[in-house]
Amino acid sequence: MLPSPFIPGQRYQRSSIHDQFGGNRQGGIAPCANFPYIFIFTKAGGAKHGYKDYWDNDKVFSYTGEGQSGDMRFVKGNLALRDHLQAGKRVFLFKYVASGFVEFESELEGFDYDYFETPDTAGDMRLGIRFFFKRKGVQLPKQAEKYTGLQKFHDVADLRKSVEPTLTERRGLVTSRVGQGAYRKRIIHRWEYECAVTGFTNPDILIASHIKPWKDSDHDERLDVNNGILLSPVYDALFDRHFISFENTGQIILSDEIETAAYLKIGVTGKERIKKFHEDNYYFLHHHRDVMQGKGV
Repeated sequence: MLPSPFIPGQRYQRSSIHDQFGGNRQGGIAPCANFPYIFIFTKAGGAKHGYKDYWDNDKVFSYTGEGQSGDMRFVKGNLALRDHLQAGKRVFLFKYVASGFVEFESELEGFDYDYFETPDTAGDMRLGIRFFFKRKGVQLPKQAEKYTGLQKFHDVADLRKSVEPTLTERRGLVTSRVGQGAYRKRIIHRWEYECAVTGFTNPDILIASHIKPWKDSDHDERLDVNNGILLSPVYDALFDRHFISFENTGQIILSDEIETAAYLKIGVTGKERIKKFHEDNYYFLHHHRDVMQGKGV
């Protein structure tokens, strides 16, 4: 394979990229007709259209498909991204750093996609497509394989048909029910396929859940990967019921509602520490601790 035509960390004028290689000059996904390339662009302002892209860990990038109104469909750029490996197309990721200028981040390879609930430009809830890419040439840990696997539904319309609402259900409930797969996968990638506390790696056991509960969160918080944590069942049950929480440093906090001897019986020592929190988690941890303190820590 030819070397990459772009240098990581280097800035380019977007128009010059298209002058040389072609592709849509305006959209976020730009397949090239005369080169085996697809360019994808990300910027902070995309959230207002339901787009939010993120490095879930240093190997995995999650990218929102295109389409500003209604459910996203596998047409045009979305179709090109989904099938890029079979078509022999290379994917190059750029982020906006100034008006008209982008910085090259990495060449990517798609390995999965799923659906998530998100508003369109008009504010109406719809299903969006979340693509999962890995950096070109990297290997994901073997335990990651159980968390991935392409969807059997290659179109949102087929997915909706599989969960048609009953007479007592609203369309929005169906959207919510089928639109959580991508979020769960993002939490799993964010925590690198292991329990945040113990390092336990069996994917059939680990539970991905919110730090600030779903019922208390607004829409953006519900989709924020920094509001997610991956835990083994004992810690998840205690955390969900606010019998344990964590300092920003990762140090565990035990509620006085359970006796020390009882914690020890289920293997909780009070010495546990999570090492992978970062500042984007602090807002959600603060809320969790506030609720725990209200219970009478």
